[in-house]
Amino acid sequence: MTQIEEPAPPPAASRSLTIAQLADLAGVSTATVSKVVNGRSEVAPDTRALVENLIREHGYRRRKRRLAPAPLLELVFHELLGAYALQIINGVAQVAREHRLAVVLSELQGRHTPGRGWIEDVLARRSTGVITVFSGLTDSQRVQLETRDIPLVVVDPTGDPGHRVPSVGAGNWNGGLSATRHLLSLGHRRIAVITGPARMLSSRARLDGHRAAMDAAGVPVDPELVREGDFNVEDGLAHALDLLRLPDRPTAIFACNDDQAVGVYQAADELGLRIPADLSVVGFDDLPEAGRAIPPLTTIRQPLTEMARAATRMVIALAQGDPLPQNRVELATDLVVRRSTAPPAA
Repeated sequence: MTQIEEPAPPPAASRSLTIAQLADLAGVSTATVSKVVNGRSEVAPDTRALVENLIREHGYRRRKRRLAPAPLLELVFHELLGAYALQIINGVAQVAREHRLAVVLSELQGRHTPGRGWIEDVLARRSTGVITVFSGLTDSQRVQLETRDIPLVVVDPTGDPGHRVPSVGAGNWNGGLSATRHLLSLGHRRIAVITGPARMLSSRARLDGHRAAMDAAGVPVDPELVREGDFNVEDGLAHALDLLRLPDRPTAIFACNDDQAVGVYQAADELGLRIPADLSVVGFDDLPEAGRAIPPLTTIRQPLTEMARAATRMVIALAQGDPLPQNRVELATDLVVRRSTAPPAA
């Protein structure tokens, strides 16, 4: 017969609660709270939300020592495509090897939030930590990781991950500023920008940096020259074709990632325009294909491998119980000038 732990008196506000205390506050059984804590699915949504809110408010304390974590790091991508993902994987793997940790890759097939099956698998594996890239977790999933002492770090967050969630990003605003300042310094004034989705923090920051550079130079931003894409080649091509067919077409395009810049190259070729004689192009990321483009692409270097290393060191430190010097780390971006930019044609 299983012995049920009697609810303890309510603790001081500074102390976390046990399963029994949470059950008492929620008015449910300890078995129900245990299912929520352990990521089990057979709990009514309203009950799960109630228990998770109590855990967020009061914290959770285990009475028994938990099992040692498995030597695994979870690395979660919204999509496993191209050199962007490869650089992140390499950075995580380098630090993981130093700590004798294996890396488990998960892909969300374009979604930016994992489904319930993913969190159940992570809890079952008892992973050492979780790193999400260009994606995030629901409040419920974060609570489930917290209750199992599995730390989470976000790389290149799509939105504000919250002050409690450590994150590593790049200087996106400064990158947008530097890209546009470079084009302005060459004499361009009709500068178009192809952004990523407005819901993404990095996309908004790059566009804000572009606007700041234009404003500082006293050059109005023409709304007709601002296009929202989805960080892929096809959007770069479609938007560039539209922009370059305008009666007063831009003399330069800032594409907010290198894939979109590739699409701009394709559009210029289709319309018989030469880069940089007829059109200057700046990208963002500095992926390997940027240097192999013809002509080589001027771009903003985002230190993806270094970002991944930093995130991995952070999640390992948290797993070892070490406090982080800071919850948010932002690494600098740099302008890399190649041969895709020049003064506008007379």
